[in-house]
Amino acid sequence: NIYDPQVNPVQVRRRIGMVFQRPTVFPSSIYENVAFGLRLERESREVVDRGVVRSLKRAGLWEEVREDLDRPALALSGGQQQRLCIARALAVEPGVLLMDEPTSSLDPIATQKVEDMIYELKKEYTVIIVTHNMQQAARVADYTAFLYQGHLVEFEETRQLFESPREKLTENYITGRFG
Repeated sequence: NIYDPQVNPVQVRRRIGMVFQRPTVFPSSIYENVAFGLRLERESREVVDRGVVRSLKRAGLWEEVREDLDRPALALSGGQQQRLCIARALAVEPGVLLMDEPTSSLDPIATQKVEDMIYELKKEYTVIIVTHNMQQAARVADYTAFLYQGHLVEFEETRQLFESPREKLTENYITGRFG
């Protein structure tokens, strides 16, 4: 219970990684972007180096940037920047990864790379994605929650929710009767 007075909110936050809708890279190198959280934890250079490589690999970016870790992160494409932000979040080994519309500003090829990576990440992490893209939710989610005006309408296994929603409001949204 995160509302329990005994729970330290700082410790809870350290277990959560966040990726925003638009890439939020720091104005520094690719390496420094990923190393940031590890340095906050006062890790040794060796641990930081291993964490950077591991995180870039998990984010599907290592092969594209391995020779250019000192390159400015802002020089990366939009899709690469988004995967860099994911690598930065993964570097601190969060228990939960929150992603707010992680592909909304990406082209179809970059979107596919991020979706493939999410599919792999959900084997190791709890990944929670906010999306308005129902096709994307159907492709990558094991469970789907439908929220309307700040209220949880329905939560179900993704296939069940899309094929046989229990709530009329969910059905209307899925079928495009409103949106």
